[in-house]
Amino acid sequence: MAQGRPDSHSASGAGRGLHLLAAACLVLLPGAVLQVQIRPLIEDEQLLWIRGVIGEVNTFRIPLIAITPSNKLIAVAEARKYSSADIGAKFIAIRTSTDKGVTWSPTTFLDNDGSKIDGLNLGVILVDEEVGRIFIVFTMCAHYYRCNVSSTLLIESCDDGRTWSKPRNLSHVIGMKVFMPGPGYGIQKKYPPNKGRLIACGHGTIKEDGIFCILSDDHGKTWRNGGSLKGIPYNQPKRRSDFNPDENQPYELPDGSVVINARNQNFYHCHCRIIVKSYDGCETLPVESVFFDETLIDPAVAAGALIKNNVVFFSNPANPSERVNLTLRWSYDHGKTWEDKMLIWSGASGYSCMTTFSNSSNDKYIFLVFEKGKVDTRESISFMKIGLV
Repeated sequence: MAQGRPDSHSASGAGRGLHLLAAACLVLLPGAVLQVQIRPLIEDEQLLWIRGVIGEVNTFRIPLIAITPSNKLIAVAEARKYSSADIGAKFIAIRTSTDKGVTWSPTTFLDNDGSKIDGLNLGVILVDEEVGRIFIVFTMCAHYYRCNVSSTLLIESCDDGRTWSKPRNLSHVIGMKVFMPGPGYGIQKKYPPNKGRLIACGHGTIKEDGIFCILSDDHGKTWRNGGSLKGIPYNQPKRRSDFNPDENQPYELPDGSVVINARNQNFYHCHCRIIVKSYDGCETLPVESVFFDETLIDPAVAAGALIKNNVVFFSNPANPSERVNLTLRWSYDHGKTWEDKMLIWSGASGYSCMTTFSNSSNDKYIFLVFEKGKVDTRESISFMKIGLV
């Protein structure tokens, strides 16, 4: 079962299970800001997708979640048709909820890639709150398996996800290099510099390895390449312990800087996360800002990161070598230190993604999707509603 309490607090005591948050004022230094201590509690869990249950789909993987312009939850995943392998034909699976995850729509499928041997790969979901558009960015032929040209594609919805455009190929603008977006959500900058900019970050393979981002300053009409953080040795096959930043999740801090929390694919320096910070809206990802967060132990996986009410949340399988122990951590100082953590699921757990309502500080929920199983991370995709009140 999912564990719903922080592991640094006792589970005993009358009435503790009824509280979603213990509001304990910290000792304040002169000029400090009052910070309320949080105690997240899982209020609801549902399995959105289960392996081998829906039609022709063998396995669901790579869960994404976002809030639409009309405050509807939208969950997205790869629907792998014939096997659980990364290579193969797929659909994009979508479910939505209008009541904060209590009920969900039936699964619908987008962008059926037919029977392509190296099919689509998710991807980033990105919401432009200023004009009310939703974008999904994904890749075709990402592995060059029996195909020669990789393409970065974008589909969009202008009606809150009810209908979607045909895929638009961005490769003629950003180049023919492999760009595997995310997986996770893209951001729209809320603060200067470059307020309103759309940012989708991902990773590449040879010949363009490491992290890089694509940017739009006109609400998704046009896109261009932004900053990159290249692997070392660059443009060469990597060995264990080489510097190889990979799948990643950006989020924006109130000072306008963008933090990118990345998978440390070859375990350079540690079995932990690579962090890079951009101060110019991801025009550059300066190597001088890179550090390794050794608190965030990680087996090399796509993880979730999110900021809500000035608290940063992070989700991953907290284990140095195995995809188990899906854990939620939170930080009151923008990721400098991690005060507490909560075990979400002790069993097999893989990729995760989080979202929250950005336009209401009074809403006390974060929403988490992750790959979950008893033995295998590919058994299901779970949705959790986590209360912070």
